[in-house]
Amino acid sequence: MIFSKAETFIRKKMQRHQLENLKATAERVYHLVPFYKRKFEECGVNPDSIQTLCDIRKLPFTKKQDLRDNYPYGLFSVCMDQIVRIHSSSGTTGKPTVVGYTEKDMDIWSEVMGRILRMGGVVSSDILHNAIGYGLFTGGLGFHEAAQRMKVTVIPSSTGFTSRQLLLMKDFKPTIINTTPSFALHMAETAIKEGYDLHKDFNLRVGFFGAEPASQGLKDEIKDIWGIPFHEVYGLSEIIGPGVAGSCNHSNKLHINEDHFYAEIIDPETLEPVEEGERGELVLTTITKQGLPIIRYRTGDITSLDYTPCRCGRTTVKMESVVGRCDDMLIVSGVNIFPSQIEHILANIEGITLNYQIVVEKKGHLDRLELDVEINDDIMSDSIKDLNHLKKEIQKELLNHLYLNAQVKLVQANSIERSQGKAVRIIDKRK
Repeated sequence: MIFSKAETFIRKKMQRHQLENLKATAERVYHLVPFYKRKFEECGVNPDSIQTLCDIRKLPFTKKQDLRDNYPYGLFSVCMDQIVRIHSSSGTTGKPTVVGYTEKDMDIWSEVMGRILRMGGVVSSDILHNAIGYGLFTGGLGFHEAAQRMKVTVIPSSTGFTSRQLLLMKDFKPTIINTTPSFALHMAETAIKEGYDLHKDFNLRVGFFGAEPASQGLKDEIKDIWGIPFHEVYGLSEIIGPGVAGSCNHSNKLHINEDHFYAEIIDPETLEPVEEGERGELVLTTITKQGLPIIRYRTGDITSLDYTPCRCGRTTVKMESVVGRCDDMLIVSGVNIFPSQIEHILANIEGITLNYQIVVEKKGHLDRLELDVEINDDIMSDSIKDLNHLKKEIQKELLNHLYLNAQVKLVQANSIERSQGKAVRIIDKRK
């Protein structure tokens, strides 16, 4: 089922649409966002420099740090009385990255999410069990708003409380589930332990999964254990939230809603475009957003693009599932974390050093993060009570600023392994 005619545009029509909207977006940010006006001028370009789609390469890149540097509203292109929704994610210096939506932006968000739900065959008679985070993160409300506009019944269950989730799923009989891949497996594992029959006690017929990477093996395991199709959803808060791309029933690749988000693939080292089909860093430009238009956003995600029309009838460009990162960002249970964010928190806590190590592993199907921190020599002799207080303080700060539940382990000074004089910051055992 096709949700929008734009999903079936022939390539030339799509390119005309993209160029028209790219020009309008360049005009918008140049005249309304001082940051972009300065960046354009540093590159020696202005909106008139955009005559073809290839001219997008003349425009500057945007990074996550640029949003932090312009906290909170410095990249908005409208007055605050036109902003109807604010979302945010954790920030390096304690300040989050902030995204804002106008009423039109909310319509776009529901439109692109509606397309993804329709790829899974969702209709108004369905019931959605929305087991992903609500609040300042975009995941839960992104699905909620779109499903509600499609007249789908929504159960806003959010995350956690696994046994209660299973009870709701058995009694309320949702037909659709939206969650992270790891939580889907955790729920299945818990359901089996608690005596549920996954195929008789639940009424699910399709699942939407995102917010964290998923290998083909993980996708297959979820499909097999729940007996439902696996539809992958890709998005970033900076671009819109979930809804940038999603998979259909005929391909493992994800259709990008390219009438709203222009995609490029670059070599992360040279910043030059790669050949079609070659892997590189995904760069996205919003070409219809009003509140927070973003030019050439470096996502850090490694993928490739495929312009071949799909058997489902859609002609939109497809991206392969993200195969890695070109930076040191970790994704733990759907939360994006940079080591520098953790380091900033540790720097403001007395009694510890900035020698630390992040250890990520799987506990069952869920991510588990342990933070090993070296303590100062002068507090090594402190009481166990004082050390426990220090550990709890670190855990509290991580939760408050990064929304991160971590096991904290205090270790002796100089005990963390170093390589050529440098600390090994990340040990990711999930791989």
